[in-house]
Amino acid sequence: MNEKALGGRFPIEGGPSLVRMGYGAMQLAGPRVFGPPRDRSEAVAVLRAAVEAGVNHIDTADFYGPHVTNEIIREALLPYGEDLHIVTKVGSVRDEEGGWPHARSPEQLRAQVESNLRTLGTDVLDVVNLRVGGGADGHSPVPGSLAEPFGALAEMRRAGKIRHLGVSVVDAEQIREARSIAPIVTVQNWYNVAHRGDEAIIAELYAAGISYVPFWPLGGFSPLQSGVLDTVAARLGRSRQAVALAWLLQRSPNVLLIPGTSGRAHLRENLDAASLELPDDAVADLDAIAG
Repeated sequence: MNEKALGGRFPIEGGPSLVRMGYGAMQLAGPRVFGPPRDRSEAVAVLRAAVEAGVNHIDTADFYGPHVTNEIIREALLPYGEDLHIVTKVGSVRDEEGGWPHARSPEQLRAQVESNLRTLGTDVLDVVNLRVGGGADGHSPVPGSLAEPFGALAEMRRAGKIRHLGVSVVDAEQIREARSIAPIVTVQNWYNVAHRGDEAIIAELYAAGISYVPFWPLGGFSPLQSGVLDTVAARLGRSRQAVALAWLLQRSPNVLLIPGTSGRAHLRENLDAASLELPDDAVADLDAIAG
């Protein structure tokens, strides 16, 4: 597929130029993002197929598995191409029960960066997001300063361990605080056709040349139930996933997507969503979901 078919590129100010349809590696791990995949050879094949199709943005985290997705990425894609950008996250680890406890002290973050370097098989991490929030649902911003943990990552960036920084699960004030400490190239938050709290943040980031990466286009662990979405998808003869992804791409040029899958057939369906241009009536119907 050519880049236009994948939504084109968004040139990030001071950062990498990313094709707007990326790939999220979370589903390459086992059930509940814990342990190995059922079919490791298919996981390797999915990653290679994504890159062969033109994807140059792979989202991962060393706490997926833990270590599993990073090790599969290394097996599938090393040596990494010059235009391939792997974005990882720090700020959490996994416990023995598969929980996601926060781990944000400078010492913990340094250990996570070193672990990512080791499991990905590289000397420098391209982009590292600091995952900050959590809250009652586990995936929403929690107000408070991120100066200490983000400052620790900024120090590692100056030391040459990290090229670019981003933040995840943050509010507008935390984004501004991070930017006062070091440049950021991306923000990764929960946003979809029904969960629209970041409209102003997306616009502010676009004006600054910073990418916005929404996770959970269909609701994540609590699947989005929407008769409107289902009706629009049926009317267009496309899947609800494809319509939800297409809607996100049409929101703003700085929106980059990272849909995940563990199978090549579903990967193709996700990538094809980038070429779906929603008609005005479909956009109006979908916009009304969160109204």
